[in-house]
Amino acid sequence: MCKRVMGLLATVGVLLGSACAESSKMDWWQQDKFGMFIHWGPSSVAGVEISWARESHPFDHLGELNNVPDEVYDALHKEFNPVEFDADEIVRTAKEAGMKYLVFTAKHHDGFSMWPTELSGYNIMNTPYKRDICREFAAACRKYGLKLGWYYSTRDWYHPDYLVDDNSKYNDFYHGQIRELLTNYGEVSVLWFDHVAGAWNDYRFKELFDMIYELQPGIIVNDRAAKFVHGHLAGTPDPELVELTKGDFHTPEGKVGVFHKDFPWETCMPMSKGPDGHGGWSYRPEAITASFDKCAEMLAACVTGCGNMLLNIGPMADGSLRTSEFENLKEFKPWIETYGESIYGTEGGPFISGQWGGSCMKDDTLYLHIFRWENGTLELPALPRTVLTCEELGGETITFLQSDDSLSLRIKDGKKRSLHSVVKLQLEPGLELALMPVEGRAPRKQHGSLVDPLASNKKSGE
Repeated sequence: MCKRVMGLLATVGVLLGSACAESSKMDWWQQDKFGMFIHWGPSSVAGVEISWARESHPFDHLGELNNVPDEVYDALHKEFNPVEFDADEIVRTAKEAGMKYLVFTAKHHDGFSMWPTELSGYNIMNTPYKRDICREFAAACRKYGLKLGWYYSTRDWYHPDYLVDDNSKYNDFYHGQIRELLTNYGEVSVLWFDHVAGAWNDYRFKELFDMIYELQPGIIVNDRAAKFVHGHLAGTPDPELVELTKGDFHTPEGKVGVFHKDFPWETCMPMSKGPDGHGGWSYRPEAITASFDKCAEMLAACVTGCGNMLLNIGPMADGSLRTSEFENLKEFKPWIETYGESIYGTEGGPFISGQWGGSCMKDDTLYLHIFRWENGTLELPALPRTVLTCEELGGETITFLQSDDSLSLRIKDGKKRSLHSVVKLQLEPGLELALMPVEGRAPRKQHGSLVDPLASNKKSGE
């Protein structure tokens, strides 16, 4: 990671644009901001949480209704026949929604492979469907210009060799599966691991990463390849390897990350959640879908906090999308057409995010994503550069007053608003702006508690 520091402002605070971690590799991802996550597999036949509903490894919060006996869960693939699945429609919808990349669950913790792997019979070709779903997503992503990513769970609660003896047989197996995924589907831009268990010496991580970068030199990898391995956080005899397995970006789950510029991060968020607020990554009929306004607000919260958002959908057993999730995706199209300039290619700051909203910049343009007005007004710290123009995107001109002490914005009619507003300020060219807290505004809490993107997850239900 490298840092740029402007000498004149170094004593003022952390600088906007200070992080440029491996910019040549990460540039596209940090510019694109918004991706689609897809959790899908035979669990959709029973309408239960993917993997965690398997009885021997239940997700604690799902309760007895989701504890499916292993022999029943492991046989669901025999009924998996998603005849309504259309990768072209899903990827086209993602593109129209403004999503720039797609990450699909090639294999989740339940061990089922959604491609015709040669290393296990527990795969898509042994279903009534008998089609390579990974290949169809790869082709659709190429057609519509989305970057392709694979989610791969190193955890495998089905495989008989997982964490047996020295784990060498399982290492051979999962390295071989990663090789298939990075060899047979063209360019792969993201590899999204999801946690492991066992001891550090149970895995051959150096060998794994050497293979990954040999097969896909430009790929970016998340921070979960070695997460939860014993000794990972405490340190090992090979600190360089520990650093390598931290990957290229952090992954706060189900929660919006706090403002953080020191390392790239991406919130993965299910669009639908169980009635108790947990799970919902894969299709569950009782899940409750977040409103479109909440989804758009979460995207803006991630972007103004210097992060990305990977928004998850869970197709149904027949391959079609849940109506509520599909409608949200369709609503993103006009929203992105109006507000997309305040999302793509921006960098969070200079105002630190809070319940009021957040800010981001692109060149000399400052965007304010305002979630909460107070009696139609918003008071912000003084800007050291002159505001030339001020307008609400998709709305009318906002009245503003700039002084040495503050920047005050007021809605034209003076009425209190609760809806998400995006205000565009054109600034006089000048020096970069230091980060500034917004006094009197509490830290933001939305769709769950805020988390530090660099902190380890205490527990994963993903």
